[in-house]
Amino acid sequence: MVGAGNGRRLCALGIAGALAGTVLVGCGDDGDAQDGAGASSARTSAGAEEQDTRAVRSAYGRTAQEDTAKVRLRVRTSADGRSETANGQGAVDLEDGDSAMTLGVQGQRIEQRVIDRILYQRMPEGQAPGGKPWIRIDIGKVAAQQGAGDGSVSDPAQSAAYAKAITDKGVAKKGAETIGGVRTTRYGVLVDVAELPDGGTLRKQVGPTLPMDVWLDDQGRMRRQQIEMTVKAPAQSREGSSSDASAAPQRFTVRTVTDFTDFGTDVAVDAPPAGQVTDMTGKLLKQGGRQS
Repeated sequence: MVGAGNGRRLCALGIAGALAGTVLVGCGDDGDAQDGAGASSARTSAGAEEQDTRAVRSAYGRTAQEDTAKVRLRVRTSADGRSETANGQGAVDLEDGDSAMTLGVQGQRIEQRVIDRILYQRMPEGQAPGGKPWIRIDIGKVAAQQGAGDGSVSDPAQSAAYAKAITDKGVAKKGAETIGGVRTTRYGVLVDVAELPDGGTLRKQVGPTLPMDVWLDDQGRMRRQQIEMTVKAPAQSREGSSSDASAAPQRFTVRTVTDFTDFGTDVAVDAPPAGQVTDMTGKLLKQGGRQS
């Protein structure tokens, strides 16, 4: 990492940036979003479970049909007894993942754009490297090095793969809740990591399953998504360490909550002028290589 404080901040913001472009991971199949009858027989219970699974799997398609939405994002990253919280709000294209957001981290404000899986962030004054206000990170390249595929988990072409990762046993209805004045049904979901693209590698980092909660409105659209994962990072490299260089890999926990409102809102995202941007992709890839 680049320095303790800046490195952690960049990590948290990088996660926030990636999630801003992948907000609908885990869903995407055809199915009905109607509730089960709730009878006591085993057959009816099994039918209700299957119906709940179809409702969750269909949520991506139903939400993506709205094309765009406003989003509110909360990301809490915890490691080594410390935690950082990033809050964001903006708008996202639900089909291609492009987004424009404003993030707040440690009292500082950061403008963020995701375009074609390229993350741009306008850093606070005096904090951007290279004397330029914007940094650029190729999310796909960084994710590929970390064994997370090309980072395109919101790509409609891959959505079926994520839907298949949700088994009938992995969905449980948790009850009704009101989100932003909208009545929703909350579902708990377990995603089988091995069934995801590059799941074998990803499984080593996050474990066999990912817990996820989703809140669906009466049209089967996603109104809130919560993902919590514990990530096993490679052991710290030799720099700055001594006899403990071979210590057990670090772990950090990321909890992300994303709210969706105002479906159909306008989303206009443009890349910053090239002369105002410093590309940080190579530096992050080099740091990642040293830690592997």
